[in-house]
Amino acid sequence: MTEQKKDNTEEKILTAAQTVFIKKGMDGSRMQEIADEAGINKALLHYYFRSKQKLFEAIFSTVFNQIFPDIRNLLYSEKPFEEKLSVFIEKYIDLLLKHPFLPSFILKEINRDPEFLASIIKKQGINPSEIINLMDQEMEKGNIRKMDPRELMINILSLSIFPFAARPLMQIMFYNNDQKAYKKLLIQRKDTVKDFILNSILVK
Repeated sequence: MTEQKKDNTEEKILTAAQTVFIKKGMDGSRMQEIADEAGINKALLHYYFRSKQKLFEAIFSTVFNQIFPDIRNLLYSEKPFEEKLSVFIEKYIDLLLKHPFLPSFILKEINRDPEFLASIIKKQGINPSEIINLMDQEMEKGNIRKMDPRELMINILSLSIFPFAARPLMQIMFYNNDQKAYKKLLIQRKDTVKDFILNSILVK
């Protein structure tokens, strides 16, 4: 098998698994369904990925690796905290715009096996304690108002994720199911969330 053909097959499998996982969740999905969706036989699927968990982890790794190396570099850069936070929010919402399936996919799996999900995220080099320490330092310097850093992180994630996770309902309730108008809202969220968070925490 040539390297290019191998890469194409793996990409087809990951795309197929993503489709099946979104429809049926982790527990409801079957390897045979994923093989059928990818247009390959089950033996070839097992050659690439031994289990659904390996597939699940590969999908997350592929998605998160697109932005988190940049974010780690950003966290340890000399840039002002305000700029770090702004860039993080922009990159995070860009990720959701590129992969709008992600929030609902994660929400389905949170109740199924949160420890497994947390382990996958941490494997990508995301260490919440490092982010908390950074926020604590900024509070000590008097750059941002004192609060529980965990609450700030939850606020950022909630404001970013909810419009994507609740899109079917929000689009109907507030935008008369106008997909273009709602897509415009999602793009604008980068500035909306940045302004909201920064105005709530910066010491002026």
